[in-house]
Amino acid sequence: MPHKLRKMRKQRGSRTCGWGKIGQHRGAGCRGHRKVGRHKHLWSYVTAKEPDYFGKHGFTSPQSLNSKENVINISALDEISEKISVEKEKGKVYVDLSNLGFTKLLGSGKLTKKLTVNVPSCSRTAAEKIKKAGGQVLIKSQVQGE
Repeated sequence: MPHKLRKMRKQRGSRTCGWGKIGQHRGAGCRGHRKVGRHKHLWSYVTAKEPDYFGKHGFTSPQSLNSKENVINISALDEISEKISVEKEKGKVYVDLSNLGFTKLLGSGKLTKKLTVNVPSCSRTAAEKIKKAGGQVLIKSQVQGE
């Protein structure tokens, strides 16, 4: 049962009711951090320790993680065949792109040599350009089927 001599009755009119400076007894009180002031007096903290605190960061779609392909164009393939030591058989140069870490061959550029290319997948235009140059494309599924 409440009575008139409670501590709260004695503290009436004292502004802080025995809790010290303004705002005490309400959580963090006058401490000017806990994620406030990051655009003002704690900006140096953000630049030093949490540089990515502000801004959009987005998300990564789970579908995009599965579709990472390392592609190479025919123009780069022409340069690679000169630089890398490759096997030569019957006037054709053999290039194994799967060993070099490439998963797909695309048809941008020109081809000047007869190449035998082993690759997991290949675009239609790339296959046509290699055949026009007198070469051959060995797609991974065809090699395993033989």
